[in-house]
Amino acid sequence: MSTPATPFSSLGLHPVLLEAVHNLGYEVPTPVQAAAIPPLADGRDVLGLAATGTGKTAAFALPMLHRFAEEPGTRAVTGLVIVPTRELARQVARAVLSYGKQLGVRVLPVYGGSPMGTQLRALSRGVDVVVATPGRALDHLNRGTLRLDLVRTVVLDEADEMLDMGFQEDIEALLDACPVGCQKALFSATLPGRLRRIADSVLAEPVLVELRPKKSAAGARPDVVQIAHVLRRADKGAALARILDLEEPDAMLVFCRTRLAVDELVESLVARGLRAEPLHGGMSQGQRERVMARLRSRSADLLVCTDVAARGIDIPHLSHVVNFELPNSPEAYTHRIGRTGRAGRKGRAITFISRRERSVLSRVERAVGTKIPIVPLPTLEELRDAHLRRLKLRVSEVVEMGELDAFRRVVADLVDESGLDPMDIAAAALRALHDEVAPDESDLEVGPPISNGPRKRDQRRDMGHPQGIPWAQIQIDIGRRDRVRPGDLVGAITNEAGLSSRDIGSIDIVERCSFIEIRADAVGHVLDVLHRVTIRGRPVRGRPARPKPPHR
Repeated sequence: MSTPATPFSSLGLHPVLLEAVHNLGYEVPTPVQAAAIPPLADGRDVLGLAATGTGKTAAFALPMLHRFAEEPGTRAVTGLVIVPTRELARQVARAVLSYGKQLGVRVLPVYGGSPMGTQLRALSRGVDVVVATPGRALDHLNRGTLRLDLVRTVVLDEADEMLDMGFQEDIEALLDACPVGCQKALFSATLPGRLRRIADSVLAEPVLVELRPKKSAAGARPDVVQIAHVLRRADKGAALARILDLEEPDAMLVFCRTRLAVDELVESLVARGLRAEPLHGGMSQGQRERVMARLRSRSADLLVCTDVAARGIDIPHLSHVVNFELPNSPEAYTHRIGRTGRAGRKGRAITFISRRERSVLSRVERAVGTKIPIVPLPTLEELRDAHLRRLKLRVSEVVEMGELDAFRRVVADLVDESGLDPMDIAAAALRALHDEVAPDESDLEVGPPISNGPRKRDQRRDMGHPQGIPWAQIQIDIGRRDRVRPGDLVGAITNEAGLSSRDIGSIDIVERCSFIEIRADAVGHVLDVLHRVTIRGRPVRGRPARPKPPHR
């Protein structure tokens, strides 16, 4: 028996924020949101241990905005969120802006690689919430263009990753610039010793929000084949269409996190010619019943739904469940895949994940007690082969049905009149039929495959390289005299060149320059990108390294 869902209305949030959450399509808070929002809204410090994909952004953004609504700000920064990467800064800033739009909150993402002038002008006009990477925030602090003396709430998001990237000194300097006694929240997937020491020194009697995966009572599901595909978000729609075309499910449930995501996906699928229907909490009971009737009568092929709306669904011929977006908890995953593989039937559960969501998938695996293999998406060649197999089967069925005399006469006339080979006539007829029923392959195109290999730990500190990967060293003309830190170099390369921290090896900073090990196949790209960026406020130049001088 499932536990009743906690509504957002019970968390004590300002009515404007409840309306914003409703309009964005969120139906119930995730476990981390339900646990973290009340103490944060009350002004308590929080230490949150939760991985990516659990809804952390709303868990700290909504209480921050609640305090803003209760005590409107001035032109000064009252909320500060510190994140490790440019991409996360953009993502969090967009989320805060969407939640606080009706409050008139002013949000500014601040990160390296973005024009300094644009940020300076925005800060001078007045900003309520700054979402920043540590290095660029510290640059503004030292310039005097970012004042933190009136900050009411400061959040460290993905704090363990920031420490791994070498940002500890920057983080400590930013925290020291915030008022004594201001509210602080620290969110992290892990709690290494260094982070525990920071938490103990800056958090005042924090509320611990710790989400550990629970074992599912159902355990592994041998009647459900579970697989995952690593995809870019932009490729998910085409990937779903490809799976539908290849596997021809009897009926399919596709899960999204919000009502808006459901409606957008249904619109996209219908535009592809697929018989998709939405199912979410924003629909009336009559609408829900009509949708379910269409699926049961097989006049619809798939339902796109939210977790809340799918509770209690029992469709005997349901063969597939697709997690278009990962659920917010392993328990929700178990409930999702439990919709298929019933009454002795076999089922398939297919999950789409991004590369960043590998750790979330690991939590799900521990919860369900089974390994979920990551496999390549079916190729276009496999789709073509499947279509031809179906065509052969269909032709065999028609031959067995008989009543082909009229068509034999057409073949005979073509042979007599045009001298065509009967084999060519049959092949041309099959091709014409195939071209009519096969989908447009342009609708099924996805980008180049994403590497599915396990992500290795950050290896910048001479911890040994991944086996089989050739490495090279580059030299950059910025060093100790410029006060550069390893985190600045890692941030510039990961943010601007699109590499991950596992693509970066040891870093040696000397007086006038720095030596960085990177994957050999990325040297040209990284050097080209570095010519267009600034580090610590100054442009840099790089080149393949000469033999490294002695450390001094």
